[in-house]
Amino acid sequence: MKKQKKLTIFEYELPIIVEGDSGGFVAKCPNWKDCYAQGETLEETINEISYTASSLIELYKEENITIPLKLRSKKNEPSPFFRFNFPLIVSG
Repeated sequence: MKKQKKLTIFEYELPIIVEGDSGGFVAKCPNWKDCYAQGETLEETINEISYTASSLIELYKEENITIPLKLRSKKNEPSPFFRFNFPLIVSG
């Protein structure tokens, strides 16, 4: 029988401010000066800041630096699936 791996999921609140126009977009996290990104489209910019935040969290954990984001939940229950909320942005 295969041993189940224990998966721990951390969900942080990442507030962002996006500014831009037809020349591109910039996203910044108002309470984390190191977390910012830019892109040609809104979708690319949001993907970039998500990747940046994930990378910074890993780095901050390795360096034992406090992560300036609110931790929403921590789940330790073993499960064959996991659930998450994914922001879906659609233009109108």
